[in-house]
Amino acid sequence: MSETARSFTRRTFLATTAAAACSLGGTLPAFAEVNWKKYAGTKIGVNLIKSPRGEVLQKYEKEFTDLTGIQVSSEQTPEQQQRQKAVIELNSGSPSFDVVHISYHVQKRQFEKANWLADISGFMKNPELTDPTLTESDFSQAGLLYAKNPQGQMLSLPFSVDYWMVYWNKDLFAKKGLSYPQTFDEMVKAAEALTDSKEGTYGFVARGLKNANVPVWTSFLLGYGVDPVDANGNLMTDTPEAIEAARLYQRLLTKSAPQGVAGFNWSECQSAFLQGKIGLWLDGVGFAPPLEDPEKSRVVGKVGYGVMPRGPKAQASATFGDGIGVTAASKNKEAAFLYCQWAISKLMGARLLQAGGGVPFRPSILNDQDVRKGVKMPPAWIDAVVESGKISKLGLPVVQPVTEFRDIMGIALTNLISGGDPAAELKKATEQFKPILERSEKA
Repeated sequence: MSETARSFTRRTFLATTAAAACSLGGTLPAFAEVNWKKYAGTKIGVNLIKSPRGEVLQKYEKEFTDLTGIQVSSEQTPEQQQRQKAVIELNSGSPSFDVVHISYHVQKRQFEKANWLADISGFMKNPELTDPTLTESDFSQAGLLYAKNPQGQMLSLPFSVDYWMVYWNKDLFAKKGLSYPQTFDEMVKAAEALTDSKEGTYGFVARGLKNANVPVWTSFLLGYGVDPVDANGNLMTDTPEAIEAARLYQRLLTKSAPQGVAGFNWSECQSAFLQGKIGLWLDGVGFAPPLEDPEKSRVVGKVGYGVMPRGPKAQASATFGDGIGVTAASKNKEAAFLYCQWAISKLMGARLLQAGGGVPFRPSILNDQDVRKGVKMPPAWIDAVVESGKISKLGLPVVQPVTEFRDIMGIALTNLISGGDPAAELKKATEQFKPILERSEKA
């Protein structure tokens, strides 16, 4: 029986984490210094996003209390409402929760500017609070970029990640004598070679629906070595590289994609791929489980899981994710930190991964052979996840008006599918978004 299937005890948790400590060069004596019972009797509130991640944490909440003696009052709220509730309460200065679940790609800049999160850098260096398996080096680069502010302070712990990868149909590739593309150019050639409208077969699918489609374009943009907003806050969305990335988006979605792709979000893309008529699908790693479900999929056992091909300047996997942090207003910061540490522990990360509820930011969990045995997905999927983590780059700019960015740029991209000029569309969208970004930074 795997470790994650056993009834949980303090000894189980210690043994599980101690094994990870050894694999990372830690030692049992160092782990033994962590005093999990130091804050027994403390009560903390936890604000969670309603999701598979939130459900896993709530399901095993009692085990955290058994381990620490800390009483937890947690609440799961649908994402949009959770964001509103968190902002209202944090703005009040007296939130009802000590721990908050954060959507990094939407809330990172907002939370940093408002100073709503406690700096946990010191906690992580304290052996009485932090076990030796919890190190910065055990997070992907994108995870650390999300968790740290520009001053290098650790404001949260990376929880669950969504790397973008390429799903590909091995049967369709074999029939054409093609191999998995290693570059953008090879991806275009493969997509066009696989497209046969008479047969109802298409070489490529990705989101065409406005707003949802922006990460497809930024995935390409990162391959041109450019971020949507540079380190100085300048928009790079109408640069020559951005225009080339938009042309690539336009070519793939007009020459190799199914009819009606302008209205496709991830669900329509997934449905099309499940039918076995799509060669390549670019999207997040979390959409994989139905592909291996015989009741839903015609491509069971035929799916390849590929790392994003190299662009002209770089190879990058656009990355999104969520984290968990301690509020700056909390009067129980140490106890709250212990909860956050437990939430992203090896044991909880294994449960999350094996339940199909998310992917931990920690390679030590993904590479653990005992953990991998309990994962229902093929080993190739986990391999692609691990390799994507090595080339992870933030998939959206770290700005407050992320929704507006996606709305405005998304309209430009959808217009490309109906024949719009990439340079003209991006120039118009950039000019429209620029004052919105400037106002948000001054606020």
